[in-house]
Amino acid sequence: MAEPDVKVALLAGASGLTGGLVLDAFLAAPDVSRVVALSRRPLGRDHPRLANRIVQFEKLGAQLAGVSCDVALCCLGTTIRQAGSQEGFRAVDLDCVLSFARAAKAANAQRFVVMSSVGADPQSRNFYLRTKGEMEQQLTTLGFPSLDILQPSVLLAWRAEMRPLELGARLLMPLVNPLFLGRYAAWRGIQARTVAAAMLGATRSGRRGVQRYTWAGIEALARVTARTRVPPAQPRSSARAR
Repeated sequence: MAEPDVKVALLAGASGLTGGLVLDAFLAAPDVSRVVALSRRPLGRDHPRLANRIVQFEKLGAQLAGVSCDVALCCLGTTIRQAGSQEGFRAVDLDCVLSFARAAKAANAQRFVVMSSVGADPQSRNFYLRTKGEMEQQLTTLGFPSLDILQPSVLLAWRAEMRPLELGARLLMPLVNPLFLGRYAAWRGIQARTVAAAMLGATRSGRRGVQRYTWAGIEALARVTARTRVPPAQPRSSARAR
């Protein structure tokens, strides 16, 4: 069964790289009537269909009382370096994601779309992948009619400030990608803009239940968006995103 023609979307993580691109895609989409973007600080941009709510993700239940939406999208995430510790990382990538998901469920979201990671596994020895796996596992218990989990590998994008490893990945992954074949194709690097388009595509897929998408599936979802004609996106603010 197809999704409603007009959606109200609840978005968390719009101040980040991929989240900002998701916001662009949804504001340009003709089948999205309103985007409620949650952030800790003002996003610094205006759009007639954008409502920017300043929140504390640890207290979302009370702060979003009365909000209603059709779909919810989660681009929350950090790094251990940014968070300062493994505990700080879990607080964002697990606790805040689940807090947002519960608030979205209370807001009547029928579809929840989340960005995770290829290799996510609650039994993994790798802390990052184990945390992502635990997040996915707990999301499946919340009872969303539709749960779309995107599992990209390295995100390819130019940032204003790039660490040496990020720059190396941005330059080398397009050359290395063709070498990842068969079951290893899931580990191909992918454009952050493609992941953003795929999150919009997921809301148009009409699929029910829990769906997981790695490289090939994400590319396919992005093509769903590309086949839908949309007006040009509004110019982005010069305000710097995280």
